[in-house]
Amino acid sequence: MFISSSLTIKNAKGKGRGVFATQPIAASTVIEISPVLVFVEKETADAEKTLLYNYFFEWGKNKKKRGLGMGYISMYNHSYDANCLYEQDYKDATISIMTIKDIAAGEELCINYNATPDDATLVWFHQK
Repeated sequence: MFISSSLTIKNAKGKGRGVFATQPIAASTVIEISPVLVFVEKETADAEKTLLYNYFFEWGKNKKKRGLGMGYISMYNHSYDANCLYEQDYKDATISIMTIKDIAAGEELCINYNATPDDATLVWFHQK
């Protein structure tokens, strides 16, 4: 597990908690690699009835499993103009976060929950 010392968790206005930079971070910097707790398909239905649902990543090649990121992974908020991307490693059950833009000190670090940084498809909480 690796979490950059340049990160902190703070309140993000209108979003709950989020991940923020404590100092400038260059583009293409890996800022976190954390393990994932994998829920198999039969466990997913029950877990999705809980608060955990909001923190799950679709997991596995067929997306039938769910992954709960440890570390700060589940604290990154969504943006359709994300400044980070995430990469899932199913073999090692980890998620990595990498910056795709230069980040200023105090800036919130966001990922696109659709997996592609500029994917404008409405995410589940914008479809309601």
